[in-house]
Amino acid sequence: MTDSSTAPSGLPLADDGYPAAGGVARRRAGVEESVRANRRWWDAAAPAYLAEHGADLGDADFLWCPEGLREAEAHLLGDVAGRRVLELGCGSAPCARWLRTAGADVVALDLSAGMLQHAAELNRATGVAVPLVQADAGALPFTDGSLDLACSAFGGLPFVADVEGALREVARVLRPGGRFVASVNHPMRWPFPDSADPEDLRIVSSYFDRTPYVETDDAGNTVYVEHHRTVGDWVRAVVGAGLVLDDLVEPEWTAGRTENWGQWSPERGALVPGTLILVCRRC
Repeated sequence: MTDSSTAPSGLPLADDGYPAAGGVARRRAGVEESVRANRRWWDAAAPAYLAEHGADLGDADFLWCPEGLREAEAHLLGDVAGRRVLELGCGSAPCARWLRTAGADVVALDLSAGMLQHAAELNRATGVAVPLVQADAGALPFTDGSLDLACSAFGGLPFVADVEGALREVARVLRPGGRFVASVNHPMRWPFPDSADPEDLRIVSSYFDRTPYVETDDAGNTVYVEHHRTVGDWVRAVVGAGLVLDDLVEPEWTAGRTENWGQWSPERGALVPGTLILVCRRC
């Protein structure tokens, strides 16, 4: 693809509106590099991402994953009425607004100012205003034990280099007994091509290779980083952070759902899992 414009973040955009990748590599990427790159990438990608997926996400709805599982049916967070809730990696904050309509006292947090700008616009458009905070998941600006619940629907965790540190932060801000539920890319997606076609279900890399996926611009600057963990890595990270893992949910494709979302599709979703949901609580 050729570059068609440049985002306010300075990243050149491809014809589809997403940041253009000059190169792709598998190499180490630390905390600062991951935070810096992903903040700029999501700032630039926000308009294209929401144009592509906004209708599916809704303005005040809680979609856990591309398979179509919604909190209204899943009840993974339990009764949220009157609870103090933090959403990590809120994007345009539809989940936080849904929580607000369900009676929660919710705060929506994201790394990207670009995403939060759209969240503020939707706050005004819907009349469901939730407080918005720009911060890194590795340094949550909340006091110890100040929250009843925390959640992350494909939010920041796949992009965090030090996921153990981020989970320790979540455990710190939760009260004893507080629940944390997060959906992430299923680790089984990693070895396969990034394609929705079931004919592409062939192993092209090792499931056990934790080397991050890194995109660079034409000058070699890092513009996007995604980190891979195995299922066992996620379990150890949760337990190591002082949380109890109550359940691992692998949502099946919702009957009648036709939405394709990147690598996720009805045909592929019938064969292999695309999402892993961690259901945890603080001791």
